[in-house]
Amino acid sequence: MPNAILQLRVELLHIEPLIWRRLQVPGDCTFWDLHVAIQSAFAWNDSHLHEFRPVGQGDGKPRFGLPFNDVDDHPPLPGWEHRVAEVLSRANPRLEYEYDFGDGWEHLIVLEDILEAAPGKRYPRCTAGERAGPPDDCGGPPGYASLLATLADPEDPDHASSHAWASSQKGKRGRFDPEAFDEQKVKFANPAPRLKRLLAELAGGAY
Repeated sequence: MPNAILQLRVELLHIEPLIWRRLQVPGDCTFWDLHVAIQSAFAWNDSHLHEFRPVGQGDGKPRFGLPFNDVDDHPPLPGWEHRVAEVLSRANPRLEYEYDFGDGWEHLIVLEDILEAAPGKRYPRCTAGERAGPPDDCGGPPGYASLLATLADPEDPDHASSHAWASSQKGKRGRFDPEAFDEQKVKFANPAPRLKRLLAELAGGAY
């Protein structure tokens, strides 16, 4: 369909209460483009490795991300060379997205609909969601649960410093509010210059 738009629901797994986003992305977007859009929507720092994996297609299914040969014997395919629509479809509507293999932030991506681009709208867009994304480097789901307990307890000696640290990880000042999210405030980074920097680092042997 000309000017197709993929409407995706992205849920952060192993976290309660649920943290999620609804994204609308161009039908020709690459996995790299989608990676950058998710990073923006959850306010991740994009400072760790990532990988996309189709769900329910058996062993040997393709993986997409950063093709570092020293990570494993079968590195993922370069995400910027493959389009999401090549893999995601109404027949196979689900993807897994993992960010930061140390903390292990796992996301489920579900294709909700295929729309036609609305006149005058810019994509990607975030049209809905709930709750702030966890701060980078907080220790994955268990670490975030511990952080939430500290943030909720004014008597905890680390209460104030934890709020300040969590906010700084999101590029803000003051108190971190885990319940706060406003889809209208999501600002999407441009994936092109970020990819250019990455490729330059790869060529220079930075990874």
